[in-house]
Amino acid sequence: MQGVLTGFAVIAVVIGVGYLIGLRGYLGDQGREVLTKLAFHVASPALLFTTLARADLSVIFSSRLLVTALSTAAAAGVFVAVGVVRGWGLGRTTIGALCSSYVNSGNLGIPIAVYVLGDASLVAPVLLFQLVGVTPVAVTVLDLASGRGGKSPLWLRLLTPLRNPIAVGSLAGVAVSAAGLKVPAPVMDPLTLIGGMSVPAVLLAFGISLCGSTMPGRGPDRQLVLLSVALKSVGQPAAAWALAAGVFGLHGAQLLDVVVTSALPAAQNLYTYASTYGVGERLARDSILVSTVVSVPVLVGVAALLG
Repeated sequence: MQGVLTGFAVIAVVIGVGYLIGLRGYLGDQGREVLTKLAFHVASPALLFTTLARADLSVIFSSRLLVTALSTAAAAGVFVAVGVVRGWGLGRTTIGALCSSYVNSGNLGIPIAVYVLGDASLVAPVLLFQLVGVTPVAVTVLDLASGRGGKSPLWLRLLTPLRNPIAVGSLAGVAVSAAGLKVPAPVMDPLTLIGGMSVPAVLLAFGISLCGSTMPGRGPDRQLVLLSVALKSVGQPAAAWALAAGVFGLHGAQLLDVVVTSALPAAQNLYTYASTYGVGERLARDSILVSTVVSVPVLVGVAALLG
């Protein structure tokens, strides 16, 4: 279980540093906003491009990816259905659906894949699916929900992903990988360096946001937080197990792989999306925090039962 504990320890330390920065006011009143904008508009697009440009896209054609896609759709679909019935609004429902199904496959998934599953590449299908499939769709919906498109014609609104830096970085990386192109080092190296700021910036901004905040799971978003955490921590891994074992016939190490990756907590960059679009910020912050805490015993239990 060293991998689980190591991954969480790294995240906790960086978030704690962000909290201290916010508590001391080292970055001023706009520190969190600056870090969020840096991550969303500059660092994250660079990270996504460099990651996907070097990726082997053949990993998307696998039963593991199908399990990931279906379990993600199941968890997000339940939240969306409840959100529609309860009238939570398009923006908040989108953020809640992401918190219910979008796993922390990068800064937490990779170390857990190494120490628990024994192979970092096993998280690649999840990472690619989220970057290529989920992220462009989600940010497009958030763009439209925020009204940034105004009364633009339909054809222009359909091009929303091409105006979003996160989507552009993802799609450009996929295009380079699919074409078999090798980006020259003078271009790739600076982008890699800039992309390295993404995860620290997201975690520090998240830590700063905790300053002065109330206990998670309270306030007007309480029901949304509890639902998203339940779906993320229990619903999604349960759906992955049922699909992998009952539908695709996976067992042993393959079964463990898909269930462990599905049980990862909500990704920290979801708070960046919520903050950037000014919708569901507390929902994202509380869901990420609670799901991260809850996922520790869940991951330990999954590894013990299936390992």
